[in-house]
Order: sequence, then C-alpha cells, then structure tokens
Amino acid sequence: MPSVLPFNSQPLVRFDGHDHFRNRLVLSVLSGKPVRIDKIRSDDKDPGLRDYEASFLRLLEKITNGSHVEISYTGTSVLFRPGVLSGGVVSHDCPLSRSIGYFLEAIVPLAPFSKQRVELTLRGITTDARDLSADTIRTVTLPTLAPFGVSEGVELKIRKRGAAPGGGGEVQFICPVVKQLQTLNFVEPGKIKRIRGIAHSVRVSPQFSNRMIEAARSVLNRFIPDIYLYSDVFKGEESGKSPGYALSLVAESTTDALHCAEAVSSPGTTPEDIALEATRSLLTELKRGGCVDRQHQCLVLLYMVLGSEDVGRCRMGELSPRAIQHLRDIRAFFGTIFKISPAEPMDRENTELLLSCVGVGYVNANRTLA
Repeated sequence: MPSVLPFNSQPLVRFDGHDHFRNRLVLSVLSGKPVRIDKIRSDDKDPGLRDYEASFLRLLEKITNGSHVEISYTGTSVLFRPGVLSGGVVSHDCPLSRSIGYFLEAIVPLAPFSKQRVELTLRGITTDARDLSADTIRTVTLPTLAPFGVSEGVELKIRKRGAAPGGGGEVQFICPVVKQLQTLNFVEPGKIKRIRGIAHSVRVSPQFSNRMIEAARSVLNRFIPDIYLYSDVFKGEESGKSPGYALSLVAESTTDALHCAEAVSSPGTTPEDIALEATRSLLTELKRGGCVDRQHQCLVLLYMVLGSEDVGRCRMGELSPRAIQHLRDIRAFFGTIFKISPAEPMDRENTELLLSCVGVGYVNANRTLA
C-alpha cells in the first residue's frame, strides 16, 4: 500500500453536479485524495447544497479527524480534504428531509476502516420512500459485508421508529474495525429458498401490519412455501412522531445471495396496496438475477476494489445508472478498471453480467496507529 502523503501532494479530483455526492465523498475518505465538487444545482431556483448534504458533511467531520471542508458563499461549490477515520462513539441528528438510511448507506462502507470501533447513533426518520430503510440495512446491507470478512460484531439496533414527516426514530450502528478485506468470488446466484419480511406500523392500528402480511402472502405463496413475515408494532414513545407503515421483504438463495424490496405508506394508500407494491418489486428484482441486488451494487463494487491484491469476481444483474457512474468514480480515485463480460454468453436473453477486477490491497492504516 502506498504511504500516506500530505494533502498538498495528493492530486485533487474534480466533479460537477450534485449527483453521487455521498459516493464521491466516501471514495475521497478511503483514497485520501481531496475532492472538489462544483456547479451544485447552479441553475436551480434554490442553488447550492441541501440541508441533508450539509448534514452529511458534518457527520463525516464527526467520524474523521482532521477533515477540512470549504463551502463557497453560494453553496454551489465544495472542497473536501479528508482526514483520518477515527470512529468511536458518535451521535448525529439527521434532518427530516431525508431518512437515516441516506446517512447509514454511506457510513457502512467506511466504518470497518476506522481507528477504533464505531458506535454511531442516528436520530430522524427510519423509513421513507427515497432511501433504504433501517430494516433493509439491518437484514441485507450488513449481511452483504460478510463475504468480505466483515461480519463479527456488526449490528444495527432500531431503538425507536420514526415515520415521515415528523421522524422521532433512533438507530444505533455498531461496527468493529478490520485490517484488510477478503477477495470476493461470488458467481453462483443459486435458487431462492426462502423469503423473509418485516411489516411495521407506528401510530396506526396494529391490524395494518396483519393486512400487509396477508396481502403479501397471497402473491408470494404461489412461488415458494417457505415464507415468514414478521409483524413489528411499536407503541408509545418508541413509535416516533408521525403515523405510518411499511413492508420490507428479503429473498435468500441457496448460495446466500440476497435480494430486497420495500414499500412505504403514503396518504391515500391501503395496507394491501403497499404489500402488492413490495411483492411486485421483489419479483422484478429477482427476475433481474445476479448475486447482488441493484440497491447494493455500489457497495459490492467498492469492496471488490478495496480487497486483497487478487482477482475478485461477482455476478450481477443489469447495472443501475448509479453503479455505472460509481465505476467511473472508482477509476478516478483508485485507477481500477473492471472487466465486464456476459455471464451466459450463449444465452442471448440473459442480461446478467460477470464483473471482475484486481483489488488494490487496501490496508486499514488507521488501525495500526491505534
């Protein structure tokens, strides 16, 4: 691994636009290269950073030591010089414009490379329609880290649930440090063997959870018998400040490939509508195939690059636009290029891809300093 150089000697990486803001900052922290992002909503009626993006920068400052952030007067330009990932006990209040998942999704890939164990408490909205819910992060995102050697001691506790728009939820994310990631070789998607799910409701009738479960079963029972949907009802102070309900589903294959889908209540929808939306989303996700679902392609691609200096391989369904841009950003920060080939060259109808790359052998230098 190259030695850590002073900020001035590291090349500055430049981007335009507000898209992929979190991913670029995460890559900056891991690579040690400063990043400058210009033209952030420069043509918008309300130009510059949004409150959740500024809040994410503050969270990065809390979990790192020595990070330096410069924001232009109009908020349309940001210069970020990364520091050392320190970890430790951190508490953060998330704005109500985005859910806790927006912040956790970016912190999860950083946490194993901290100087000390991360104990992060986030407060705000636990489930909304834009980002991954706390349930999905607990049941899918964290198990996705296991093939890379990040499994023991990683947990997410949902202390309080908070639905939009009032929030009031609280989660605690705990992650120990690792020295180096293992190389991934995940090319067998296997057959779906079971489906699990969580139907939760807050400040509404507990019957809503049961109605979602019944409606979801009416669709899923046609395909597989091993279905267990868990009803999770929070009451009193633990139920947040706003009424709401949601259903998150996880399908697990014989090779431990995970595919997820979820649906969240909105004004005017019934529990049956939510259940049908979630089940159809899950079936669509399963049809795309691969060993990783679309929501977690970016995480797996990043960890493949950070793995030991060996060839990592993974079979995925059609890449999302976000994952495609993430591959370009990885090349800008780490110089790593993926080889992408059809998983089944003889089957023209199969859209699955086989992605492979040589890891950079990323070592957690912060841990050796402890």
